[in-house]
Amino acid sequence: MSLKGKVAVVTGGNSGIGQAIVLGLAKAGASIVIDYVAHPEATDALEREIAALGGAAIGVEADISRVEEIQTLVQAAVAKFGRLDIMVNNAGVETRTSVLTTTEDQYDKVLAINLKSAFFGTQIAARQMIAQGGGGRVINITSVHEDWPMPGNTAYCLAKGGMRMLTRTAGVELAPHGICVVGVGPGAVATPINLSTMRDPALLAKLNAAIPLGRMAEPEEIANVVVFLAGDGASYLTATTIFADGGIMQSSVGL
Repeated sequence: MSLKGKVAVVTGGNSGIGQAIVLGLAKAGASIVIDYVAHPEATDALEREIAALGGAAIGVEADISRVEEIQTLVQAAVAKFGRLDIMVNNAGVETRTSVLTTTEDQYDKVLAINLKSAFFGTQIAARQMIAQGGGGRVINITSVHEDWPMPGNTAYCLAKGGMRMLTRTAGVELAPHGICVVGVGPGAVATPINLSTMRDPALLAKLNAAIPLGRMAEPEEIANVVVFLAGDGASYLTATTIFADGGIMQSSVGL
């Protein structure tokens, strides 16, 4: 699948799932704007890796909880590569706090980074795509928890549930412009956010036992779904979520 000539912005693109998405899109031929807020050395290393593959990428430091900085990302894509074809709203955080314990600051942070950024990322990207013509793709990295409760992580679930309806509603609104909006809902993925589980053999065994495929996903497996959605093969997919969860949402206690 070739994305040659396409230009993508990936928020939270220098670590975890975002880094895998950046590399996957670059290997498929896309030029990339890598958003980051920390570890510029990781972004620099990623740019060098993509250059060694014969691709093109630039890192842009931007706090995507601020609308004007999302605009900066899109402007950087247009200034460097001439257009924007693929917007990947990937950046996310969690607090692992419940209804009873979540503070206002924690709530605001999670909703701003996870949901507000996806809303305005979709809006700003779509405006650019409409202005340049030719349609485009908006890919929202959500979670099984857009649909599946996770007690003790309530603000995160609220944000991901909001992304679900953003994907569906924006997908319908933007369809006449040739812009497809699709969510990708990972289950458990072997990224730094899950290191505490991965380093505890008992917890990891319990998690793996709950997944029908018997293991966590690798970040590249989520990136592969994103690359597919960015390409011609996904031209009739919009306003829906693809769950890449190893079957965990369908697992049964055997009753």
